[in-house]
Amino acid sequence: MQSTWTDALESLLNSPGQEPETALNEIVRLVGEALHADRCFLCIRNPATRQSRIAFVWRRDESVPDVRSEHSEWVDETPLPADDPLYAAALAGRPSVYVDDVLTAPSDVLNREFEARTFGHRALVHGHVVADGTLWGILQPAAFGHPRTWTEHDRIFVETLLPRLVAMIRSVVHAENPGGH
Repeated sequence: MQSTWTDALESLLNSPGQEPETALNEIVRLVGEALHADRCFLCIRNPATRQSRIAFVWRRDESVPDVRSEHSEWVDETPLPADDPLYAAALAGRPSVYVDDVLTAPSDVLNREFEARTFGHRALVHGHVVADGTLWGILQPAAFGHPRTWTEHDRIFVETLLPRLVAMIRSVVHAENPGGH
C-alpha cells in the first residue's frame, strides 16, 4: 500500500467530526485503489432486524457492474446463508475469506453460480466486520475477468482495517433504522 492511501485512511478513521457516510464512501474507494481492485463495496448489516444492504460502492470504471441497483435497499438476510456460504461464514463469525479464483474455489467456500449471477467477480475478499461476535458488515474488494492472488500484505491491510469500521457502520445503521437498534 502506498503511504498516501494509508495516510488518507488514517485521517478518515481518526476524524471524529467526519460524517460516517462520507467517510465510509471514501474508505471504500481508497481500499479499492490500494488493493488494485476493480470494485470494492461495503455491505452494512443491522443485527437487530437481521437485514443488510450494499451501501457503499466504488468501481474502477463504468465497465465494472454496479451492484447498487439490485442491492441498495434493506433486505431480510434469512434466505442468504442457504445460497451463499460466504455470508453464512460471516454470520457464524468465521474469519474473512480470500478467494483467488471463484472458478476453482471449493463449493464449501462459495456457490459459484450464486457469485456469477449476483456479483460477477472472479476473485474477492469477503472481509467480515465483526464486533463482540456480531456481524455489522462485509467489505468486498474484487477483481473481474481474471484470478487474483491476495498477498499477505493485502490480508494484513484488510484485517487491520475491518474492526476500525464498526463504529462508523453502527452510526449509519442506527441513523437509517432508529427503531431497530
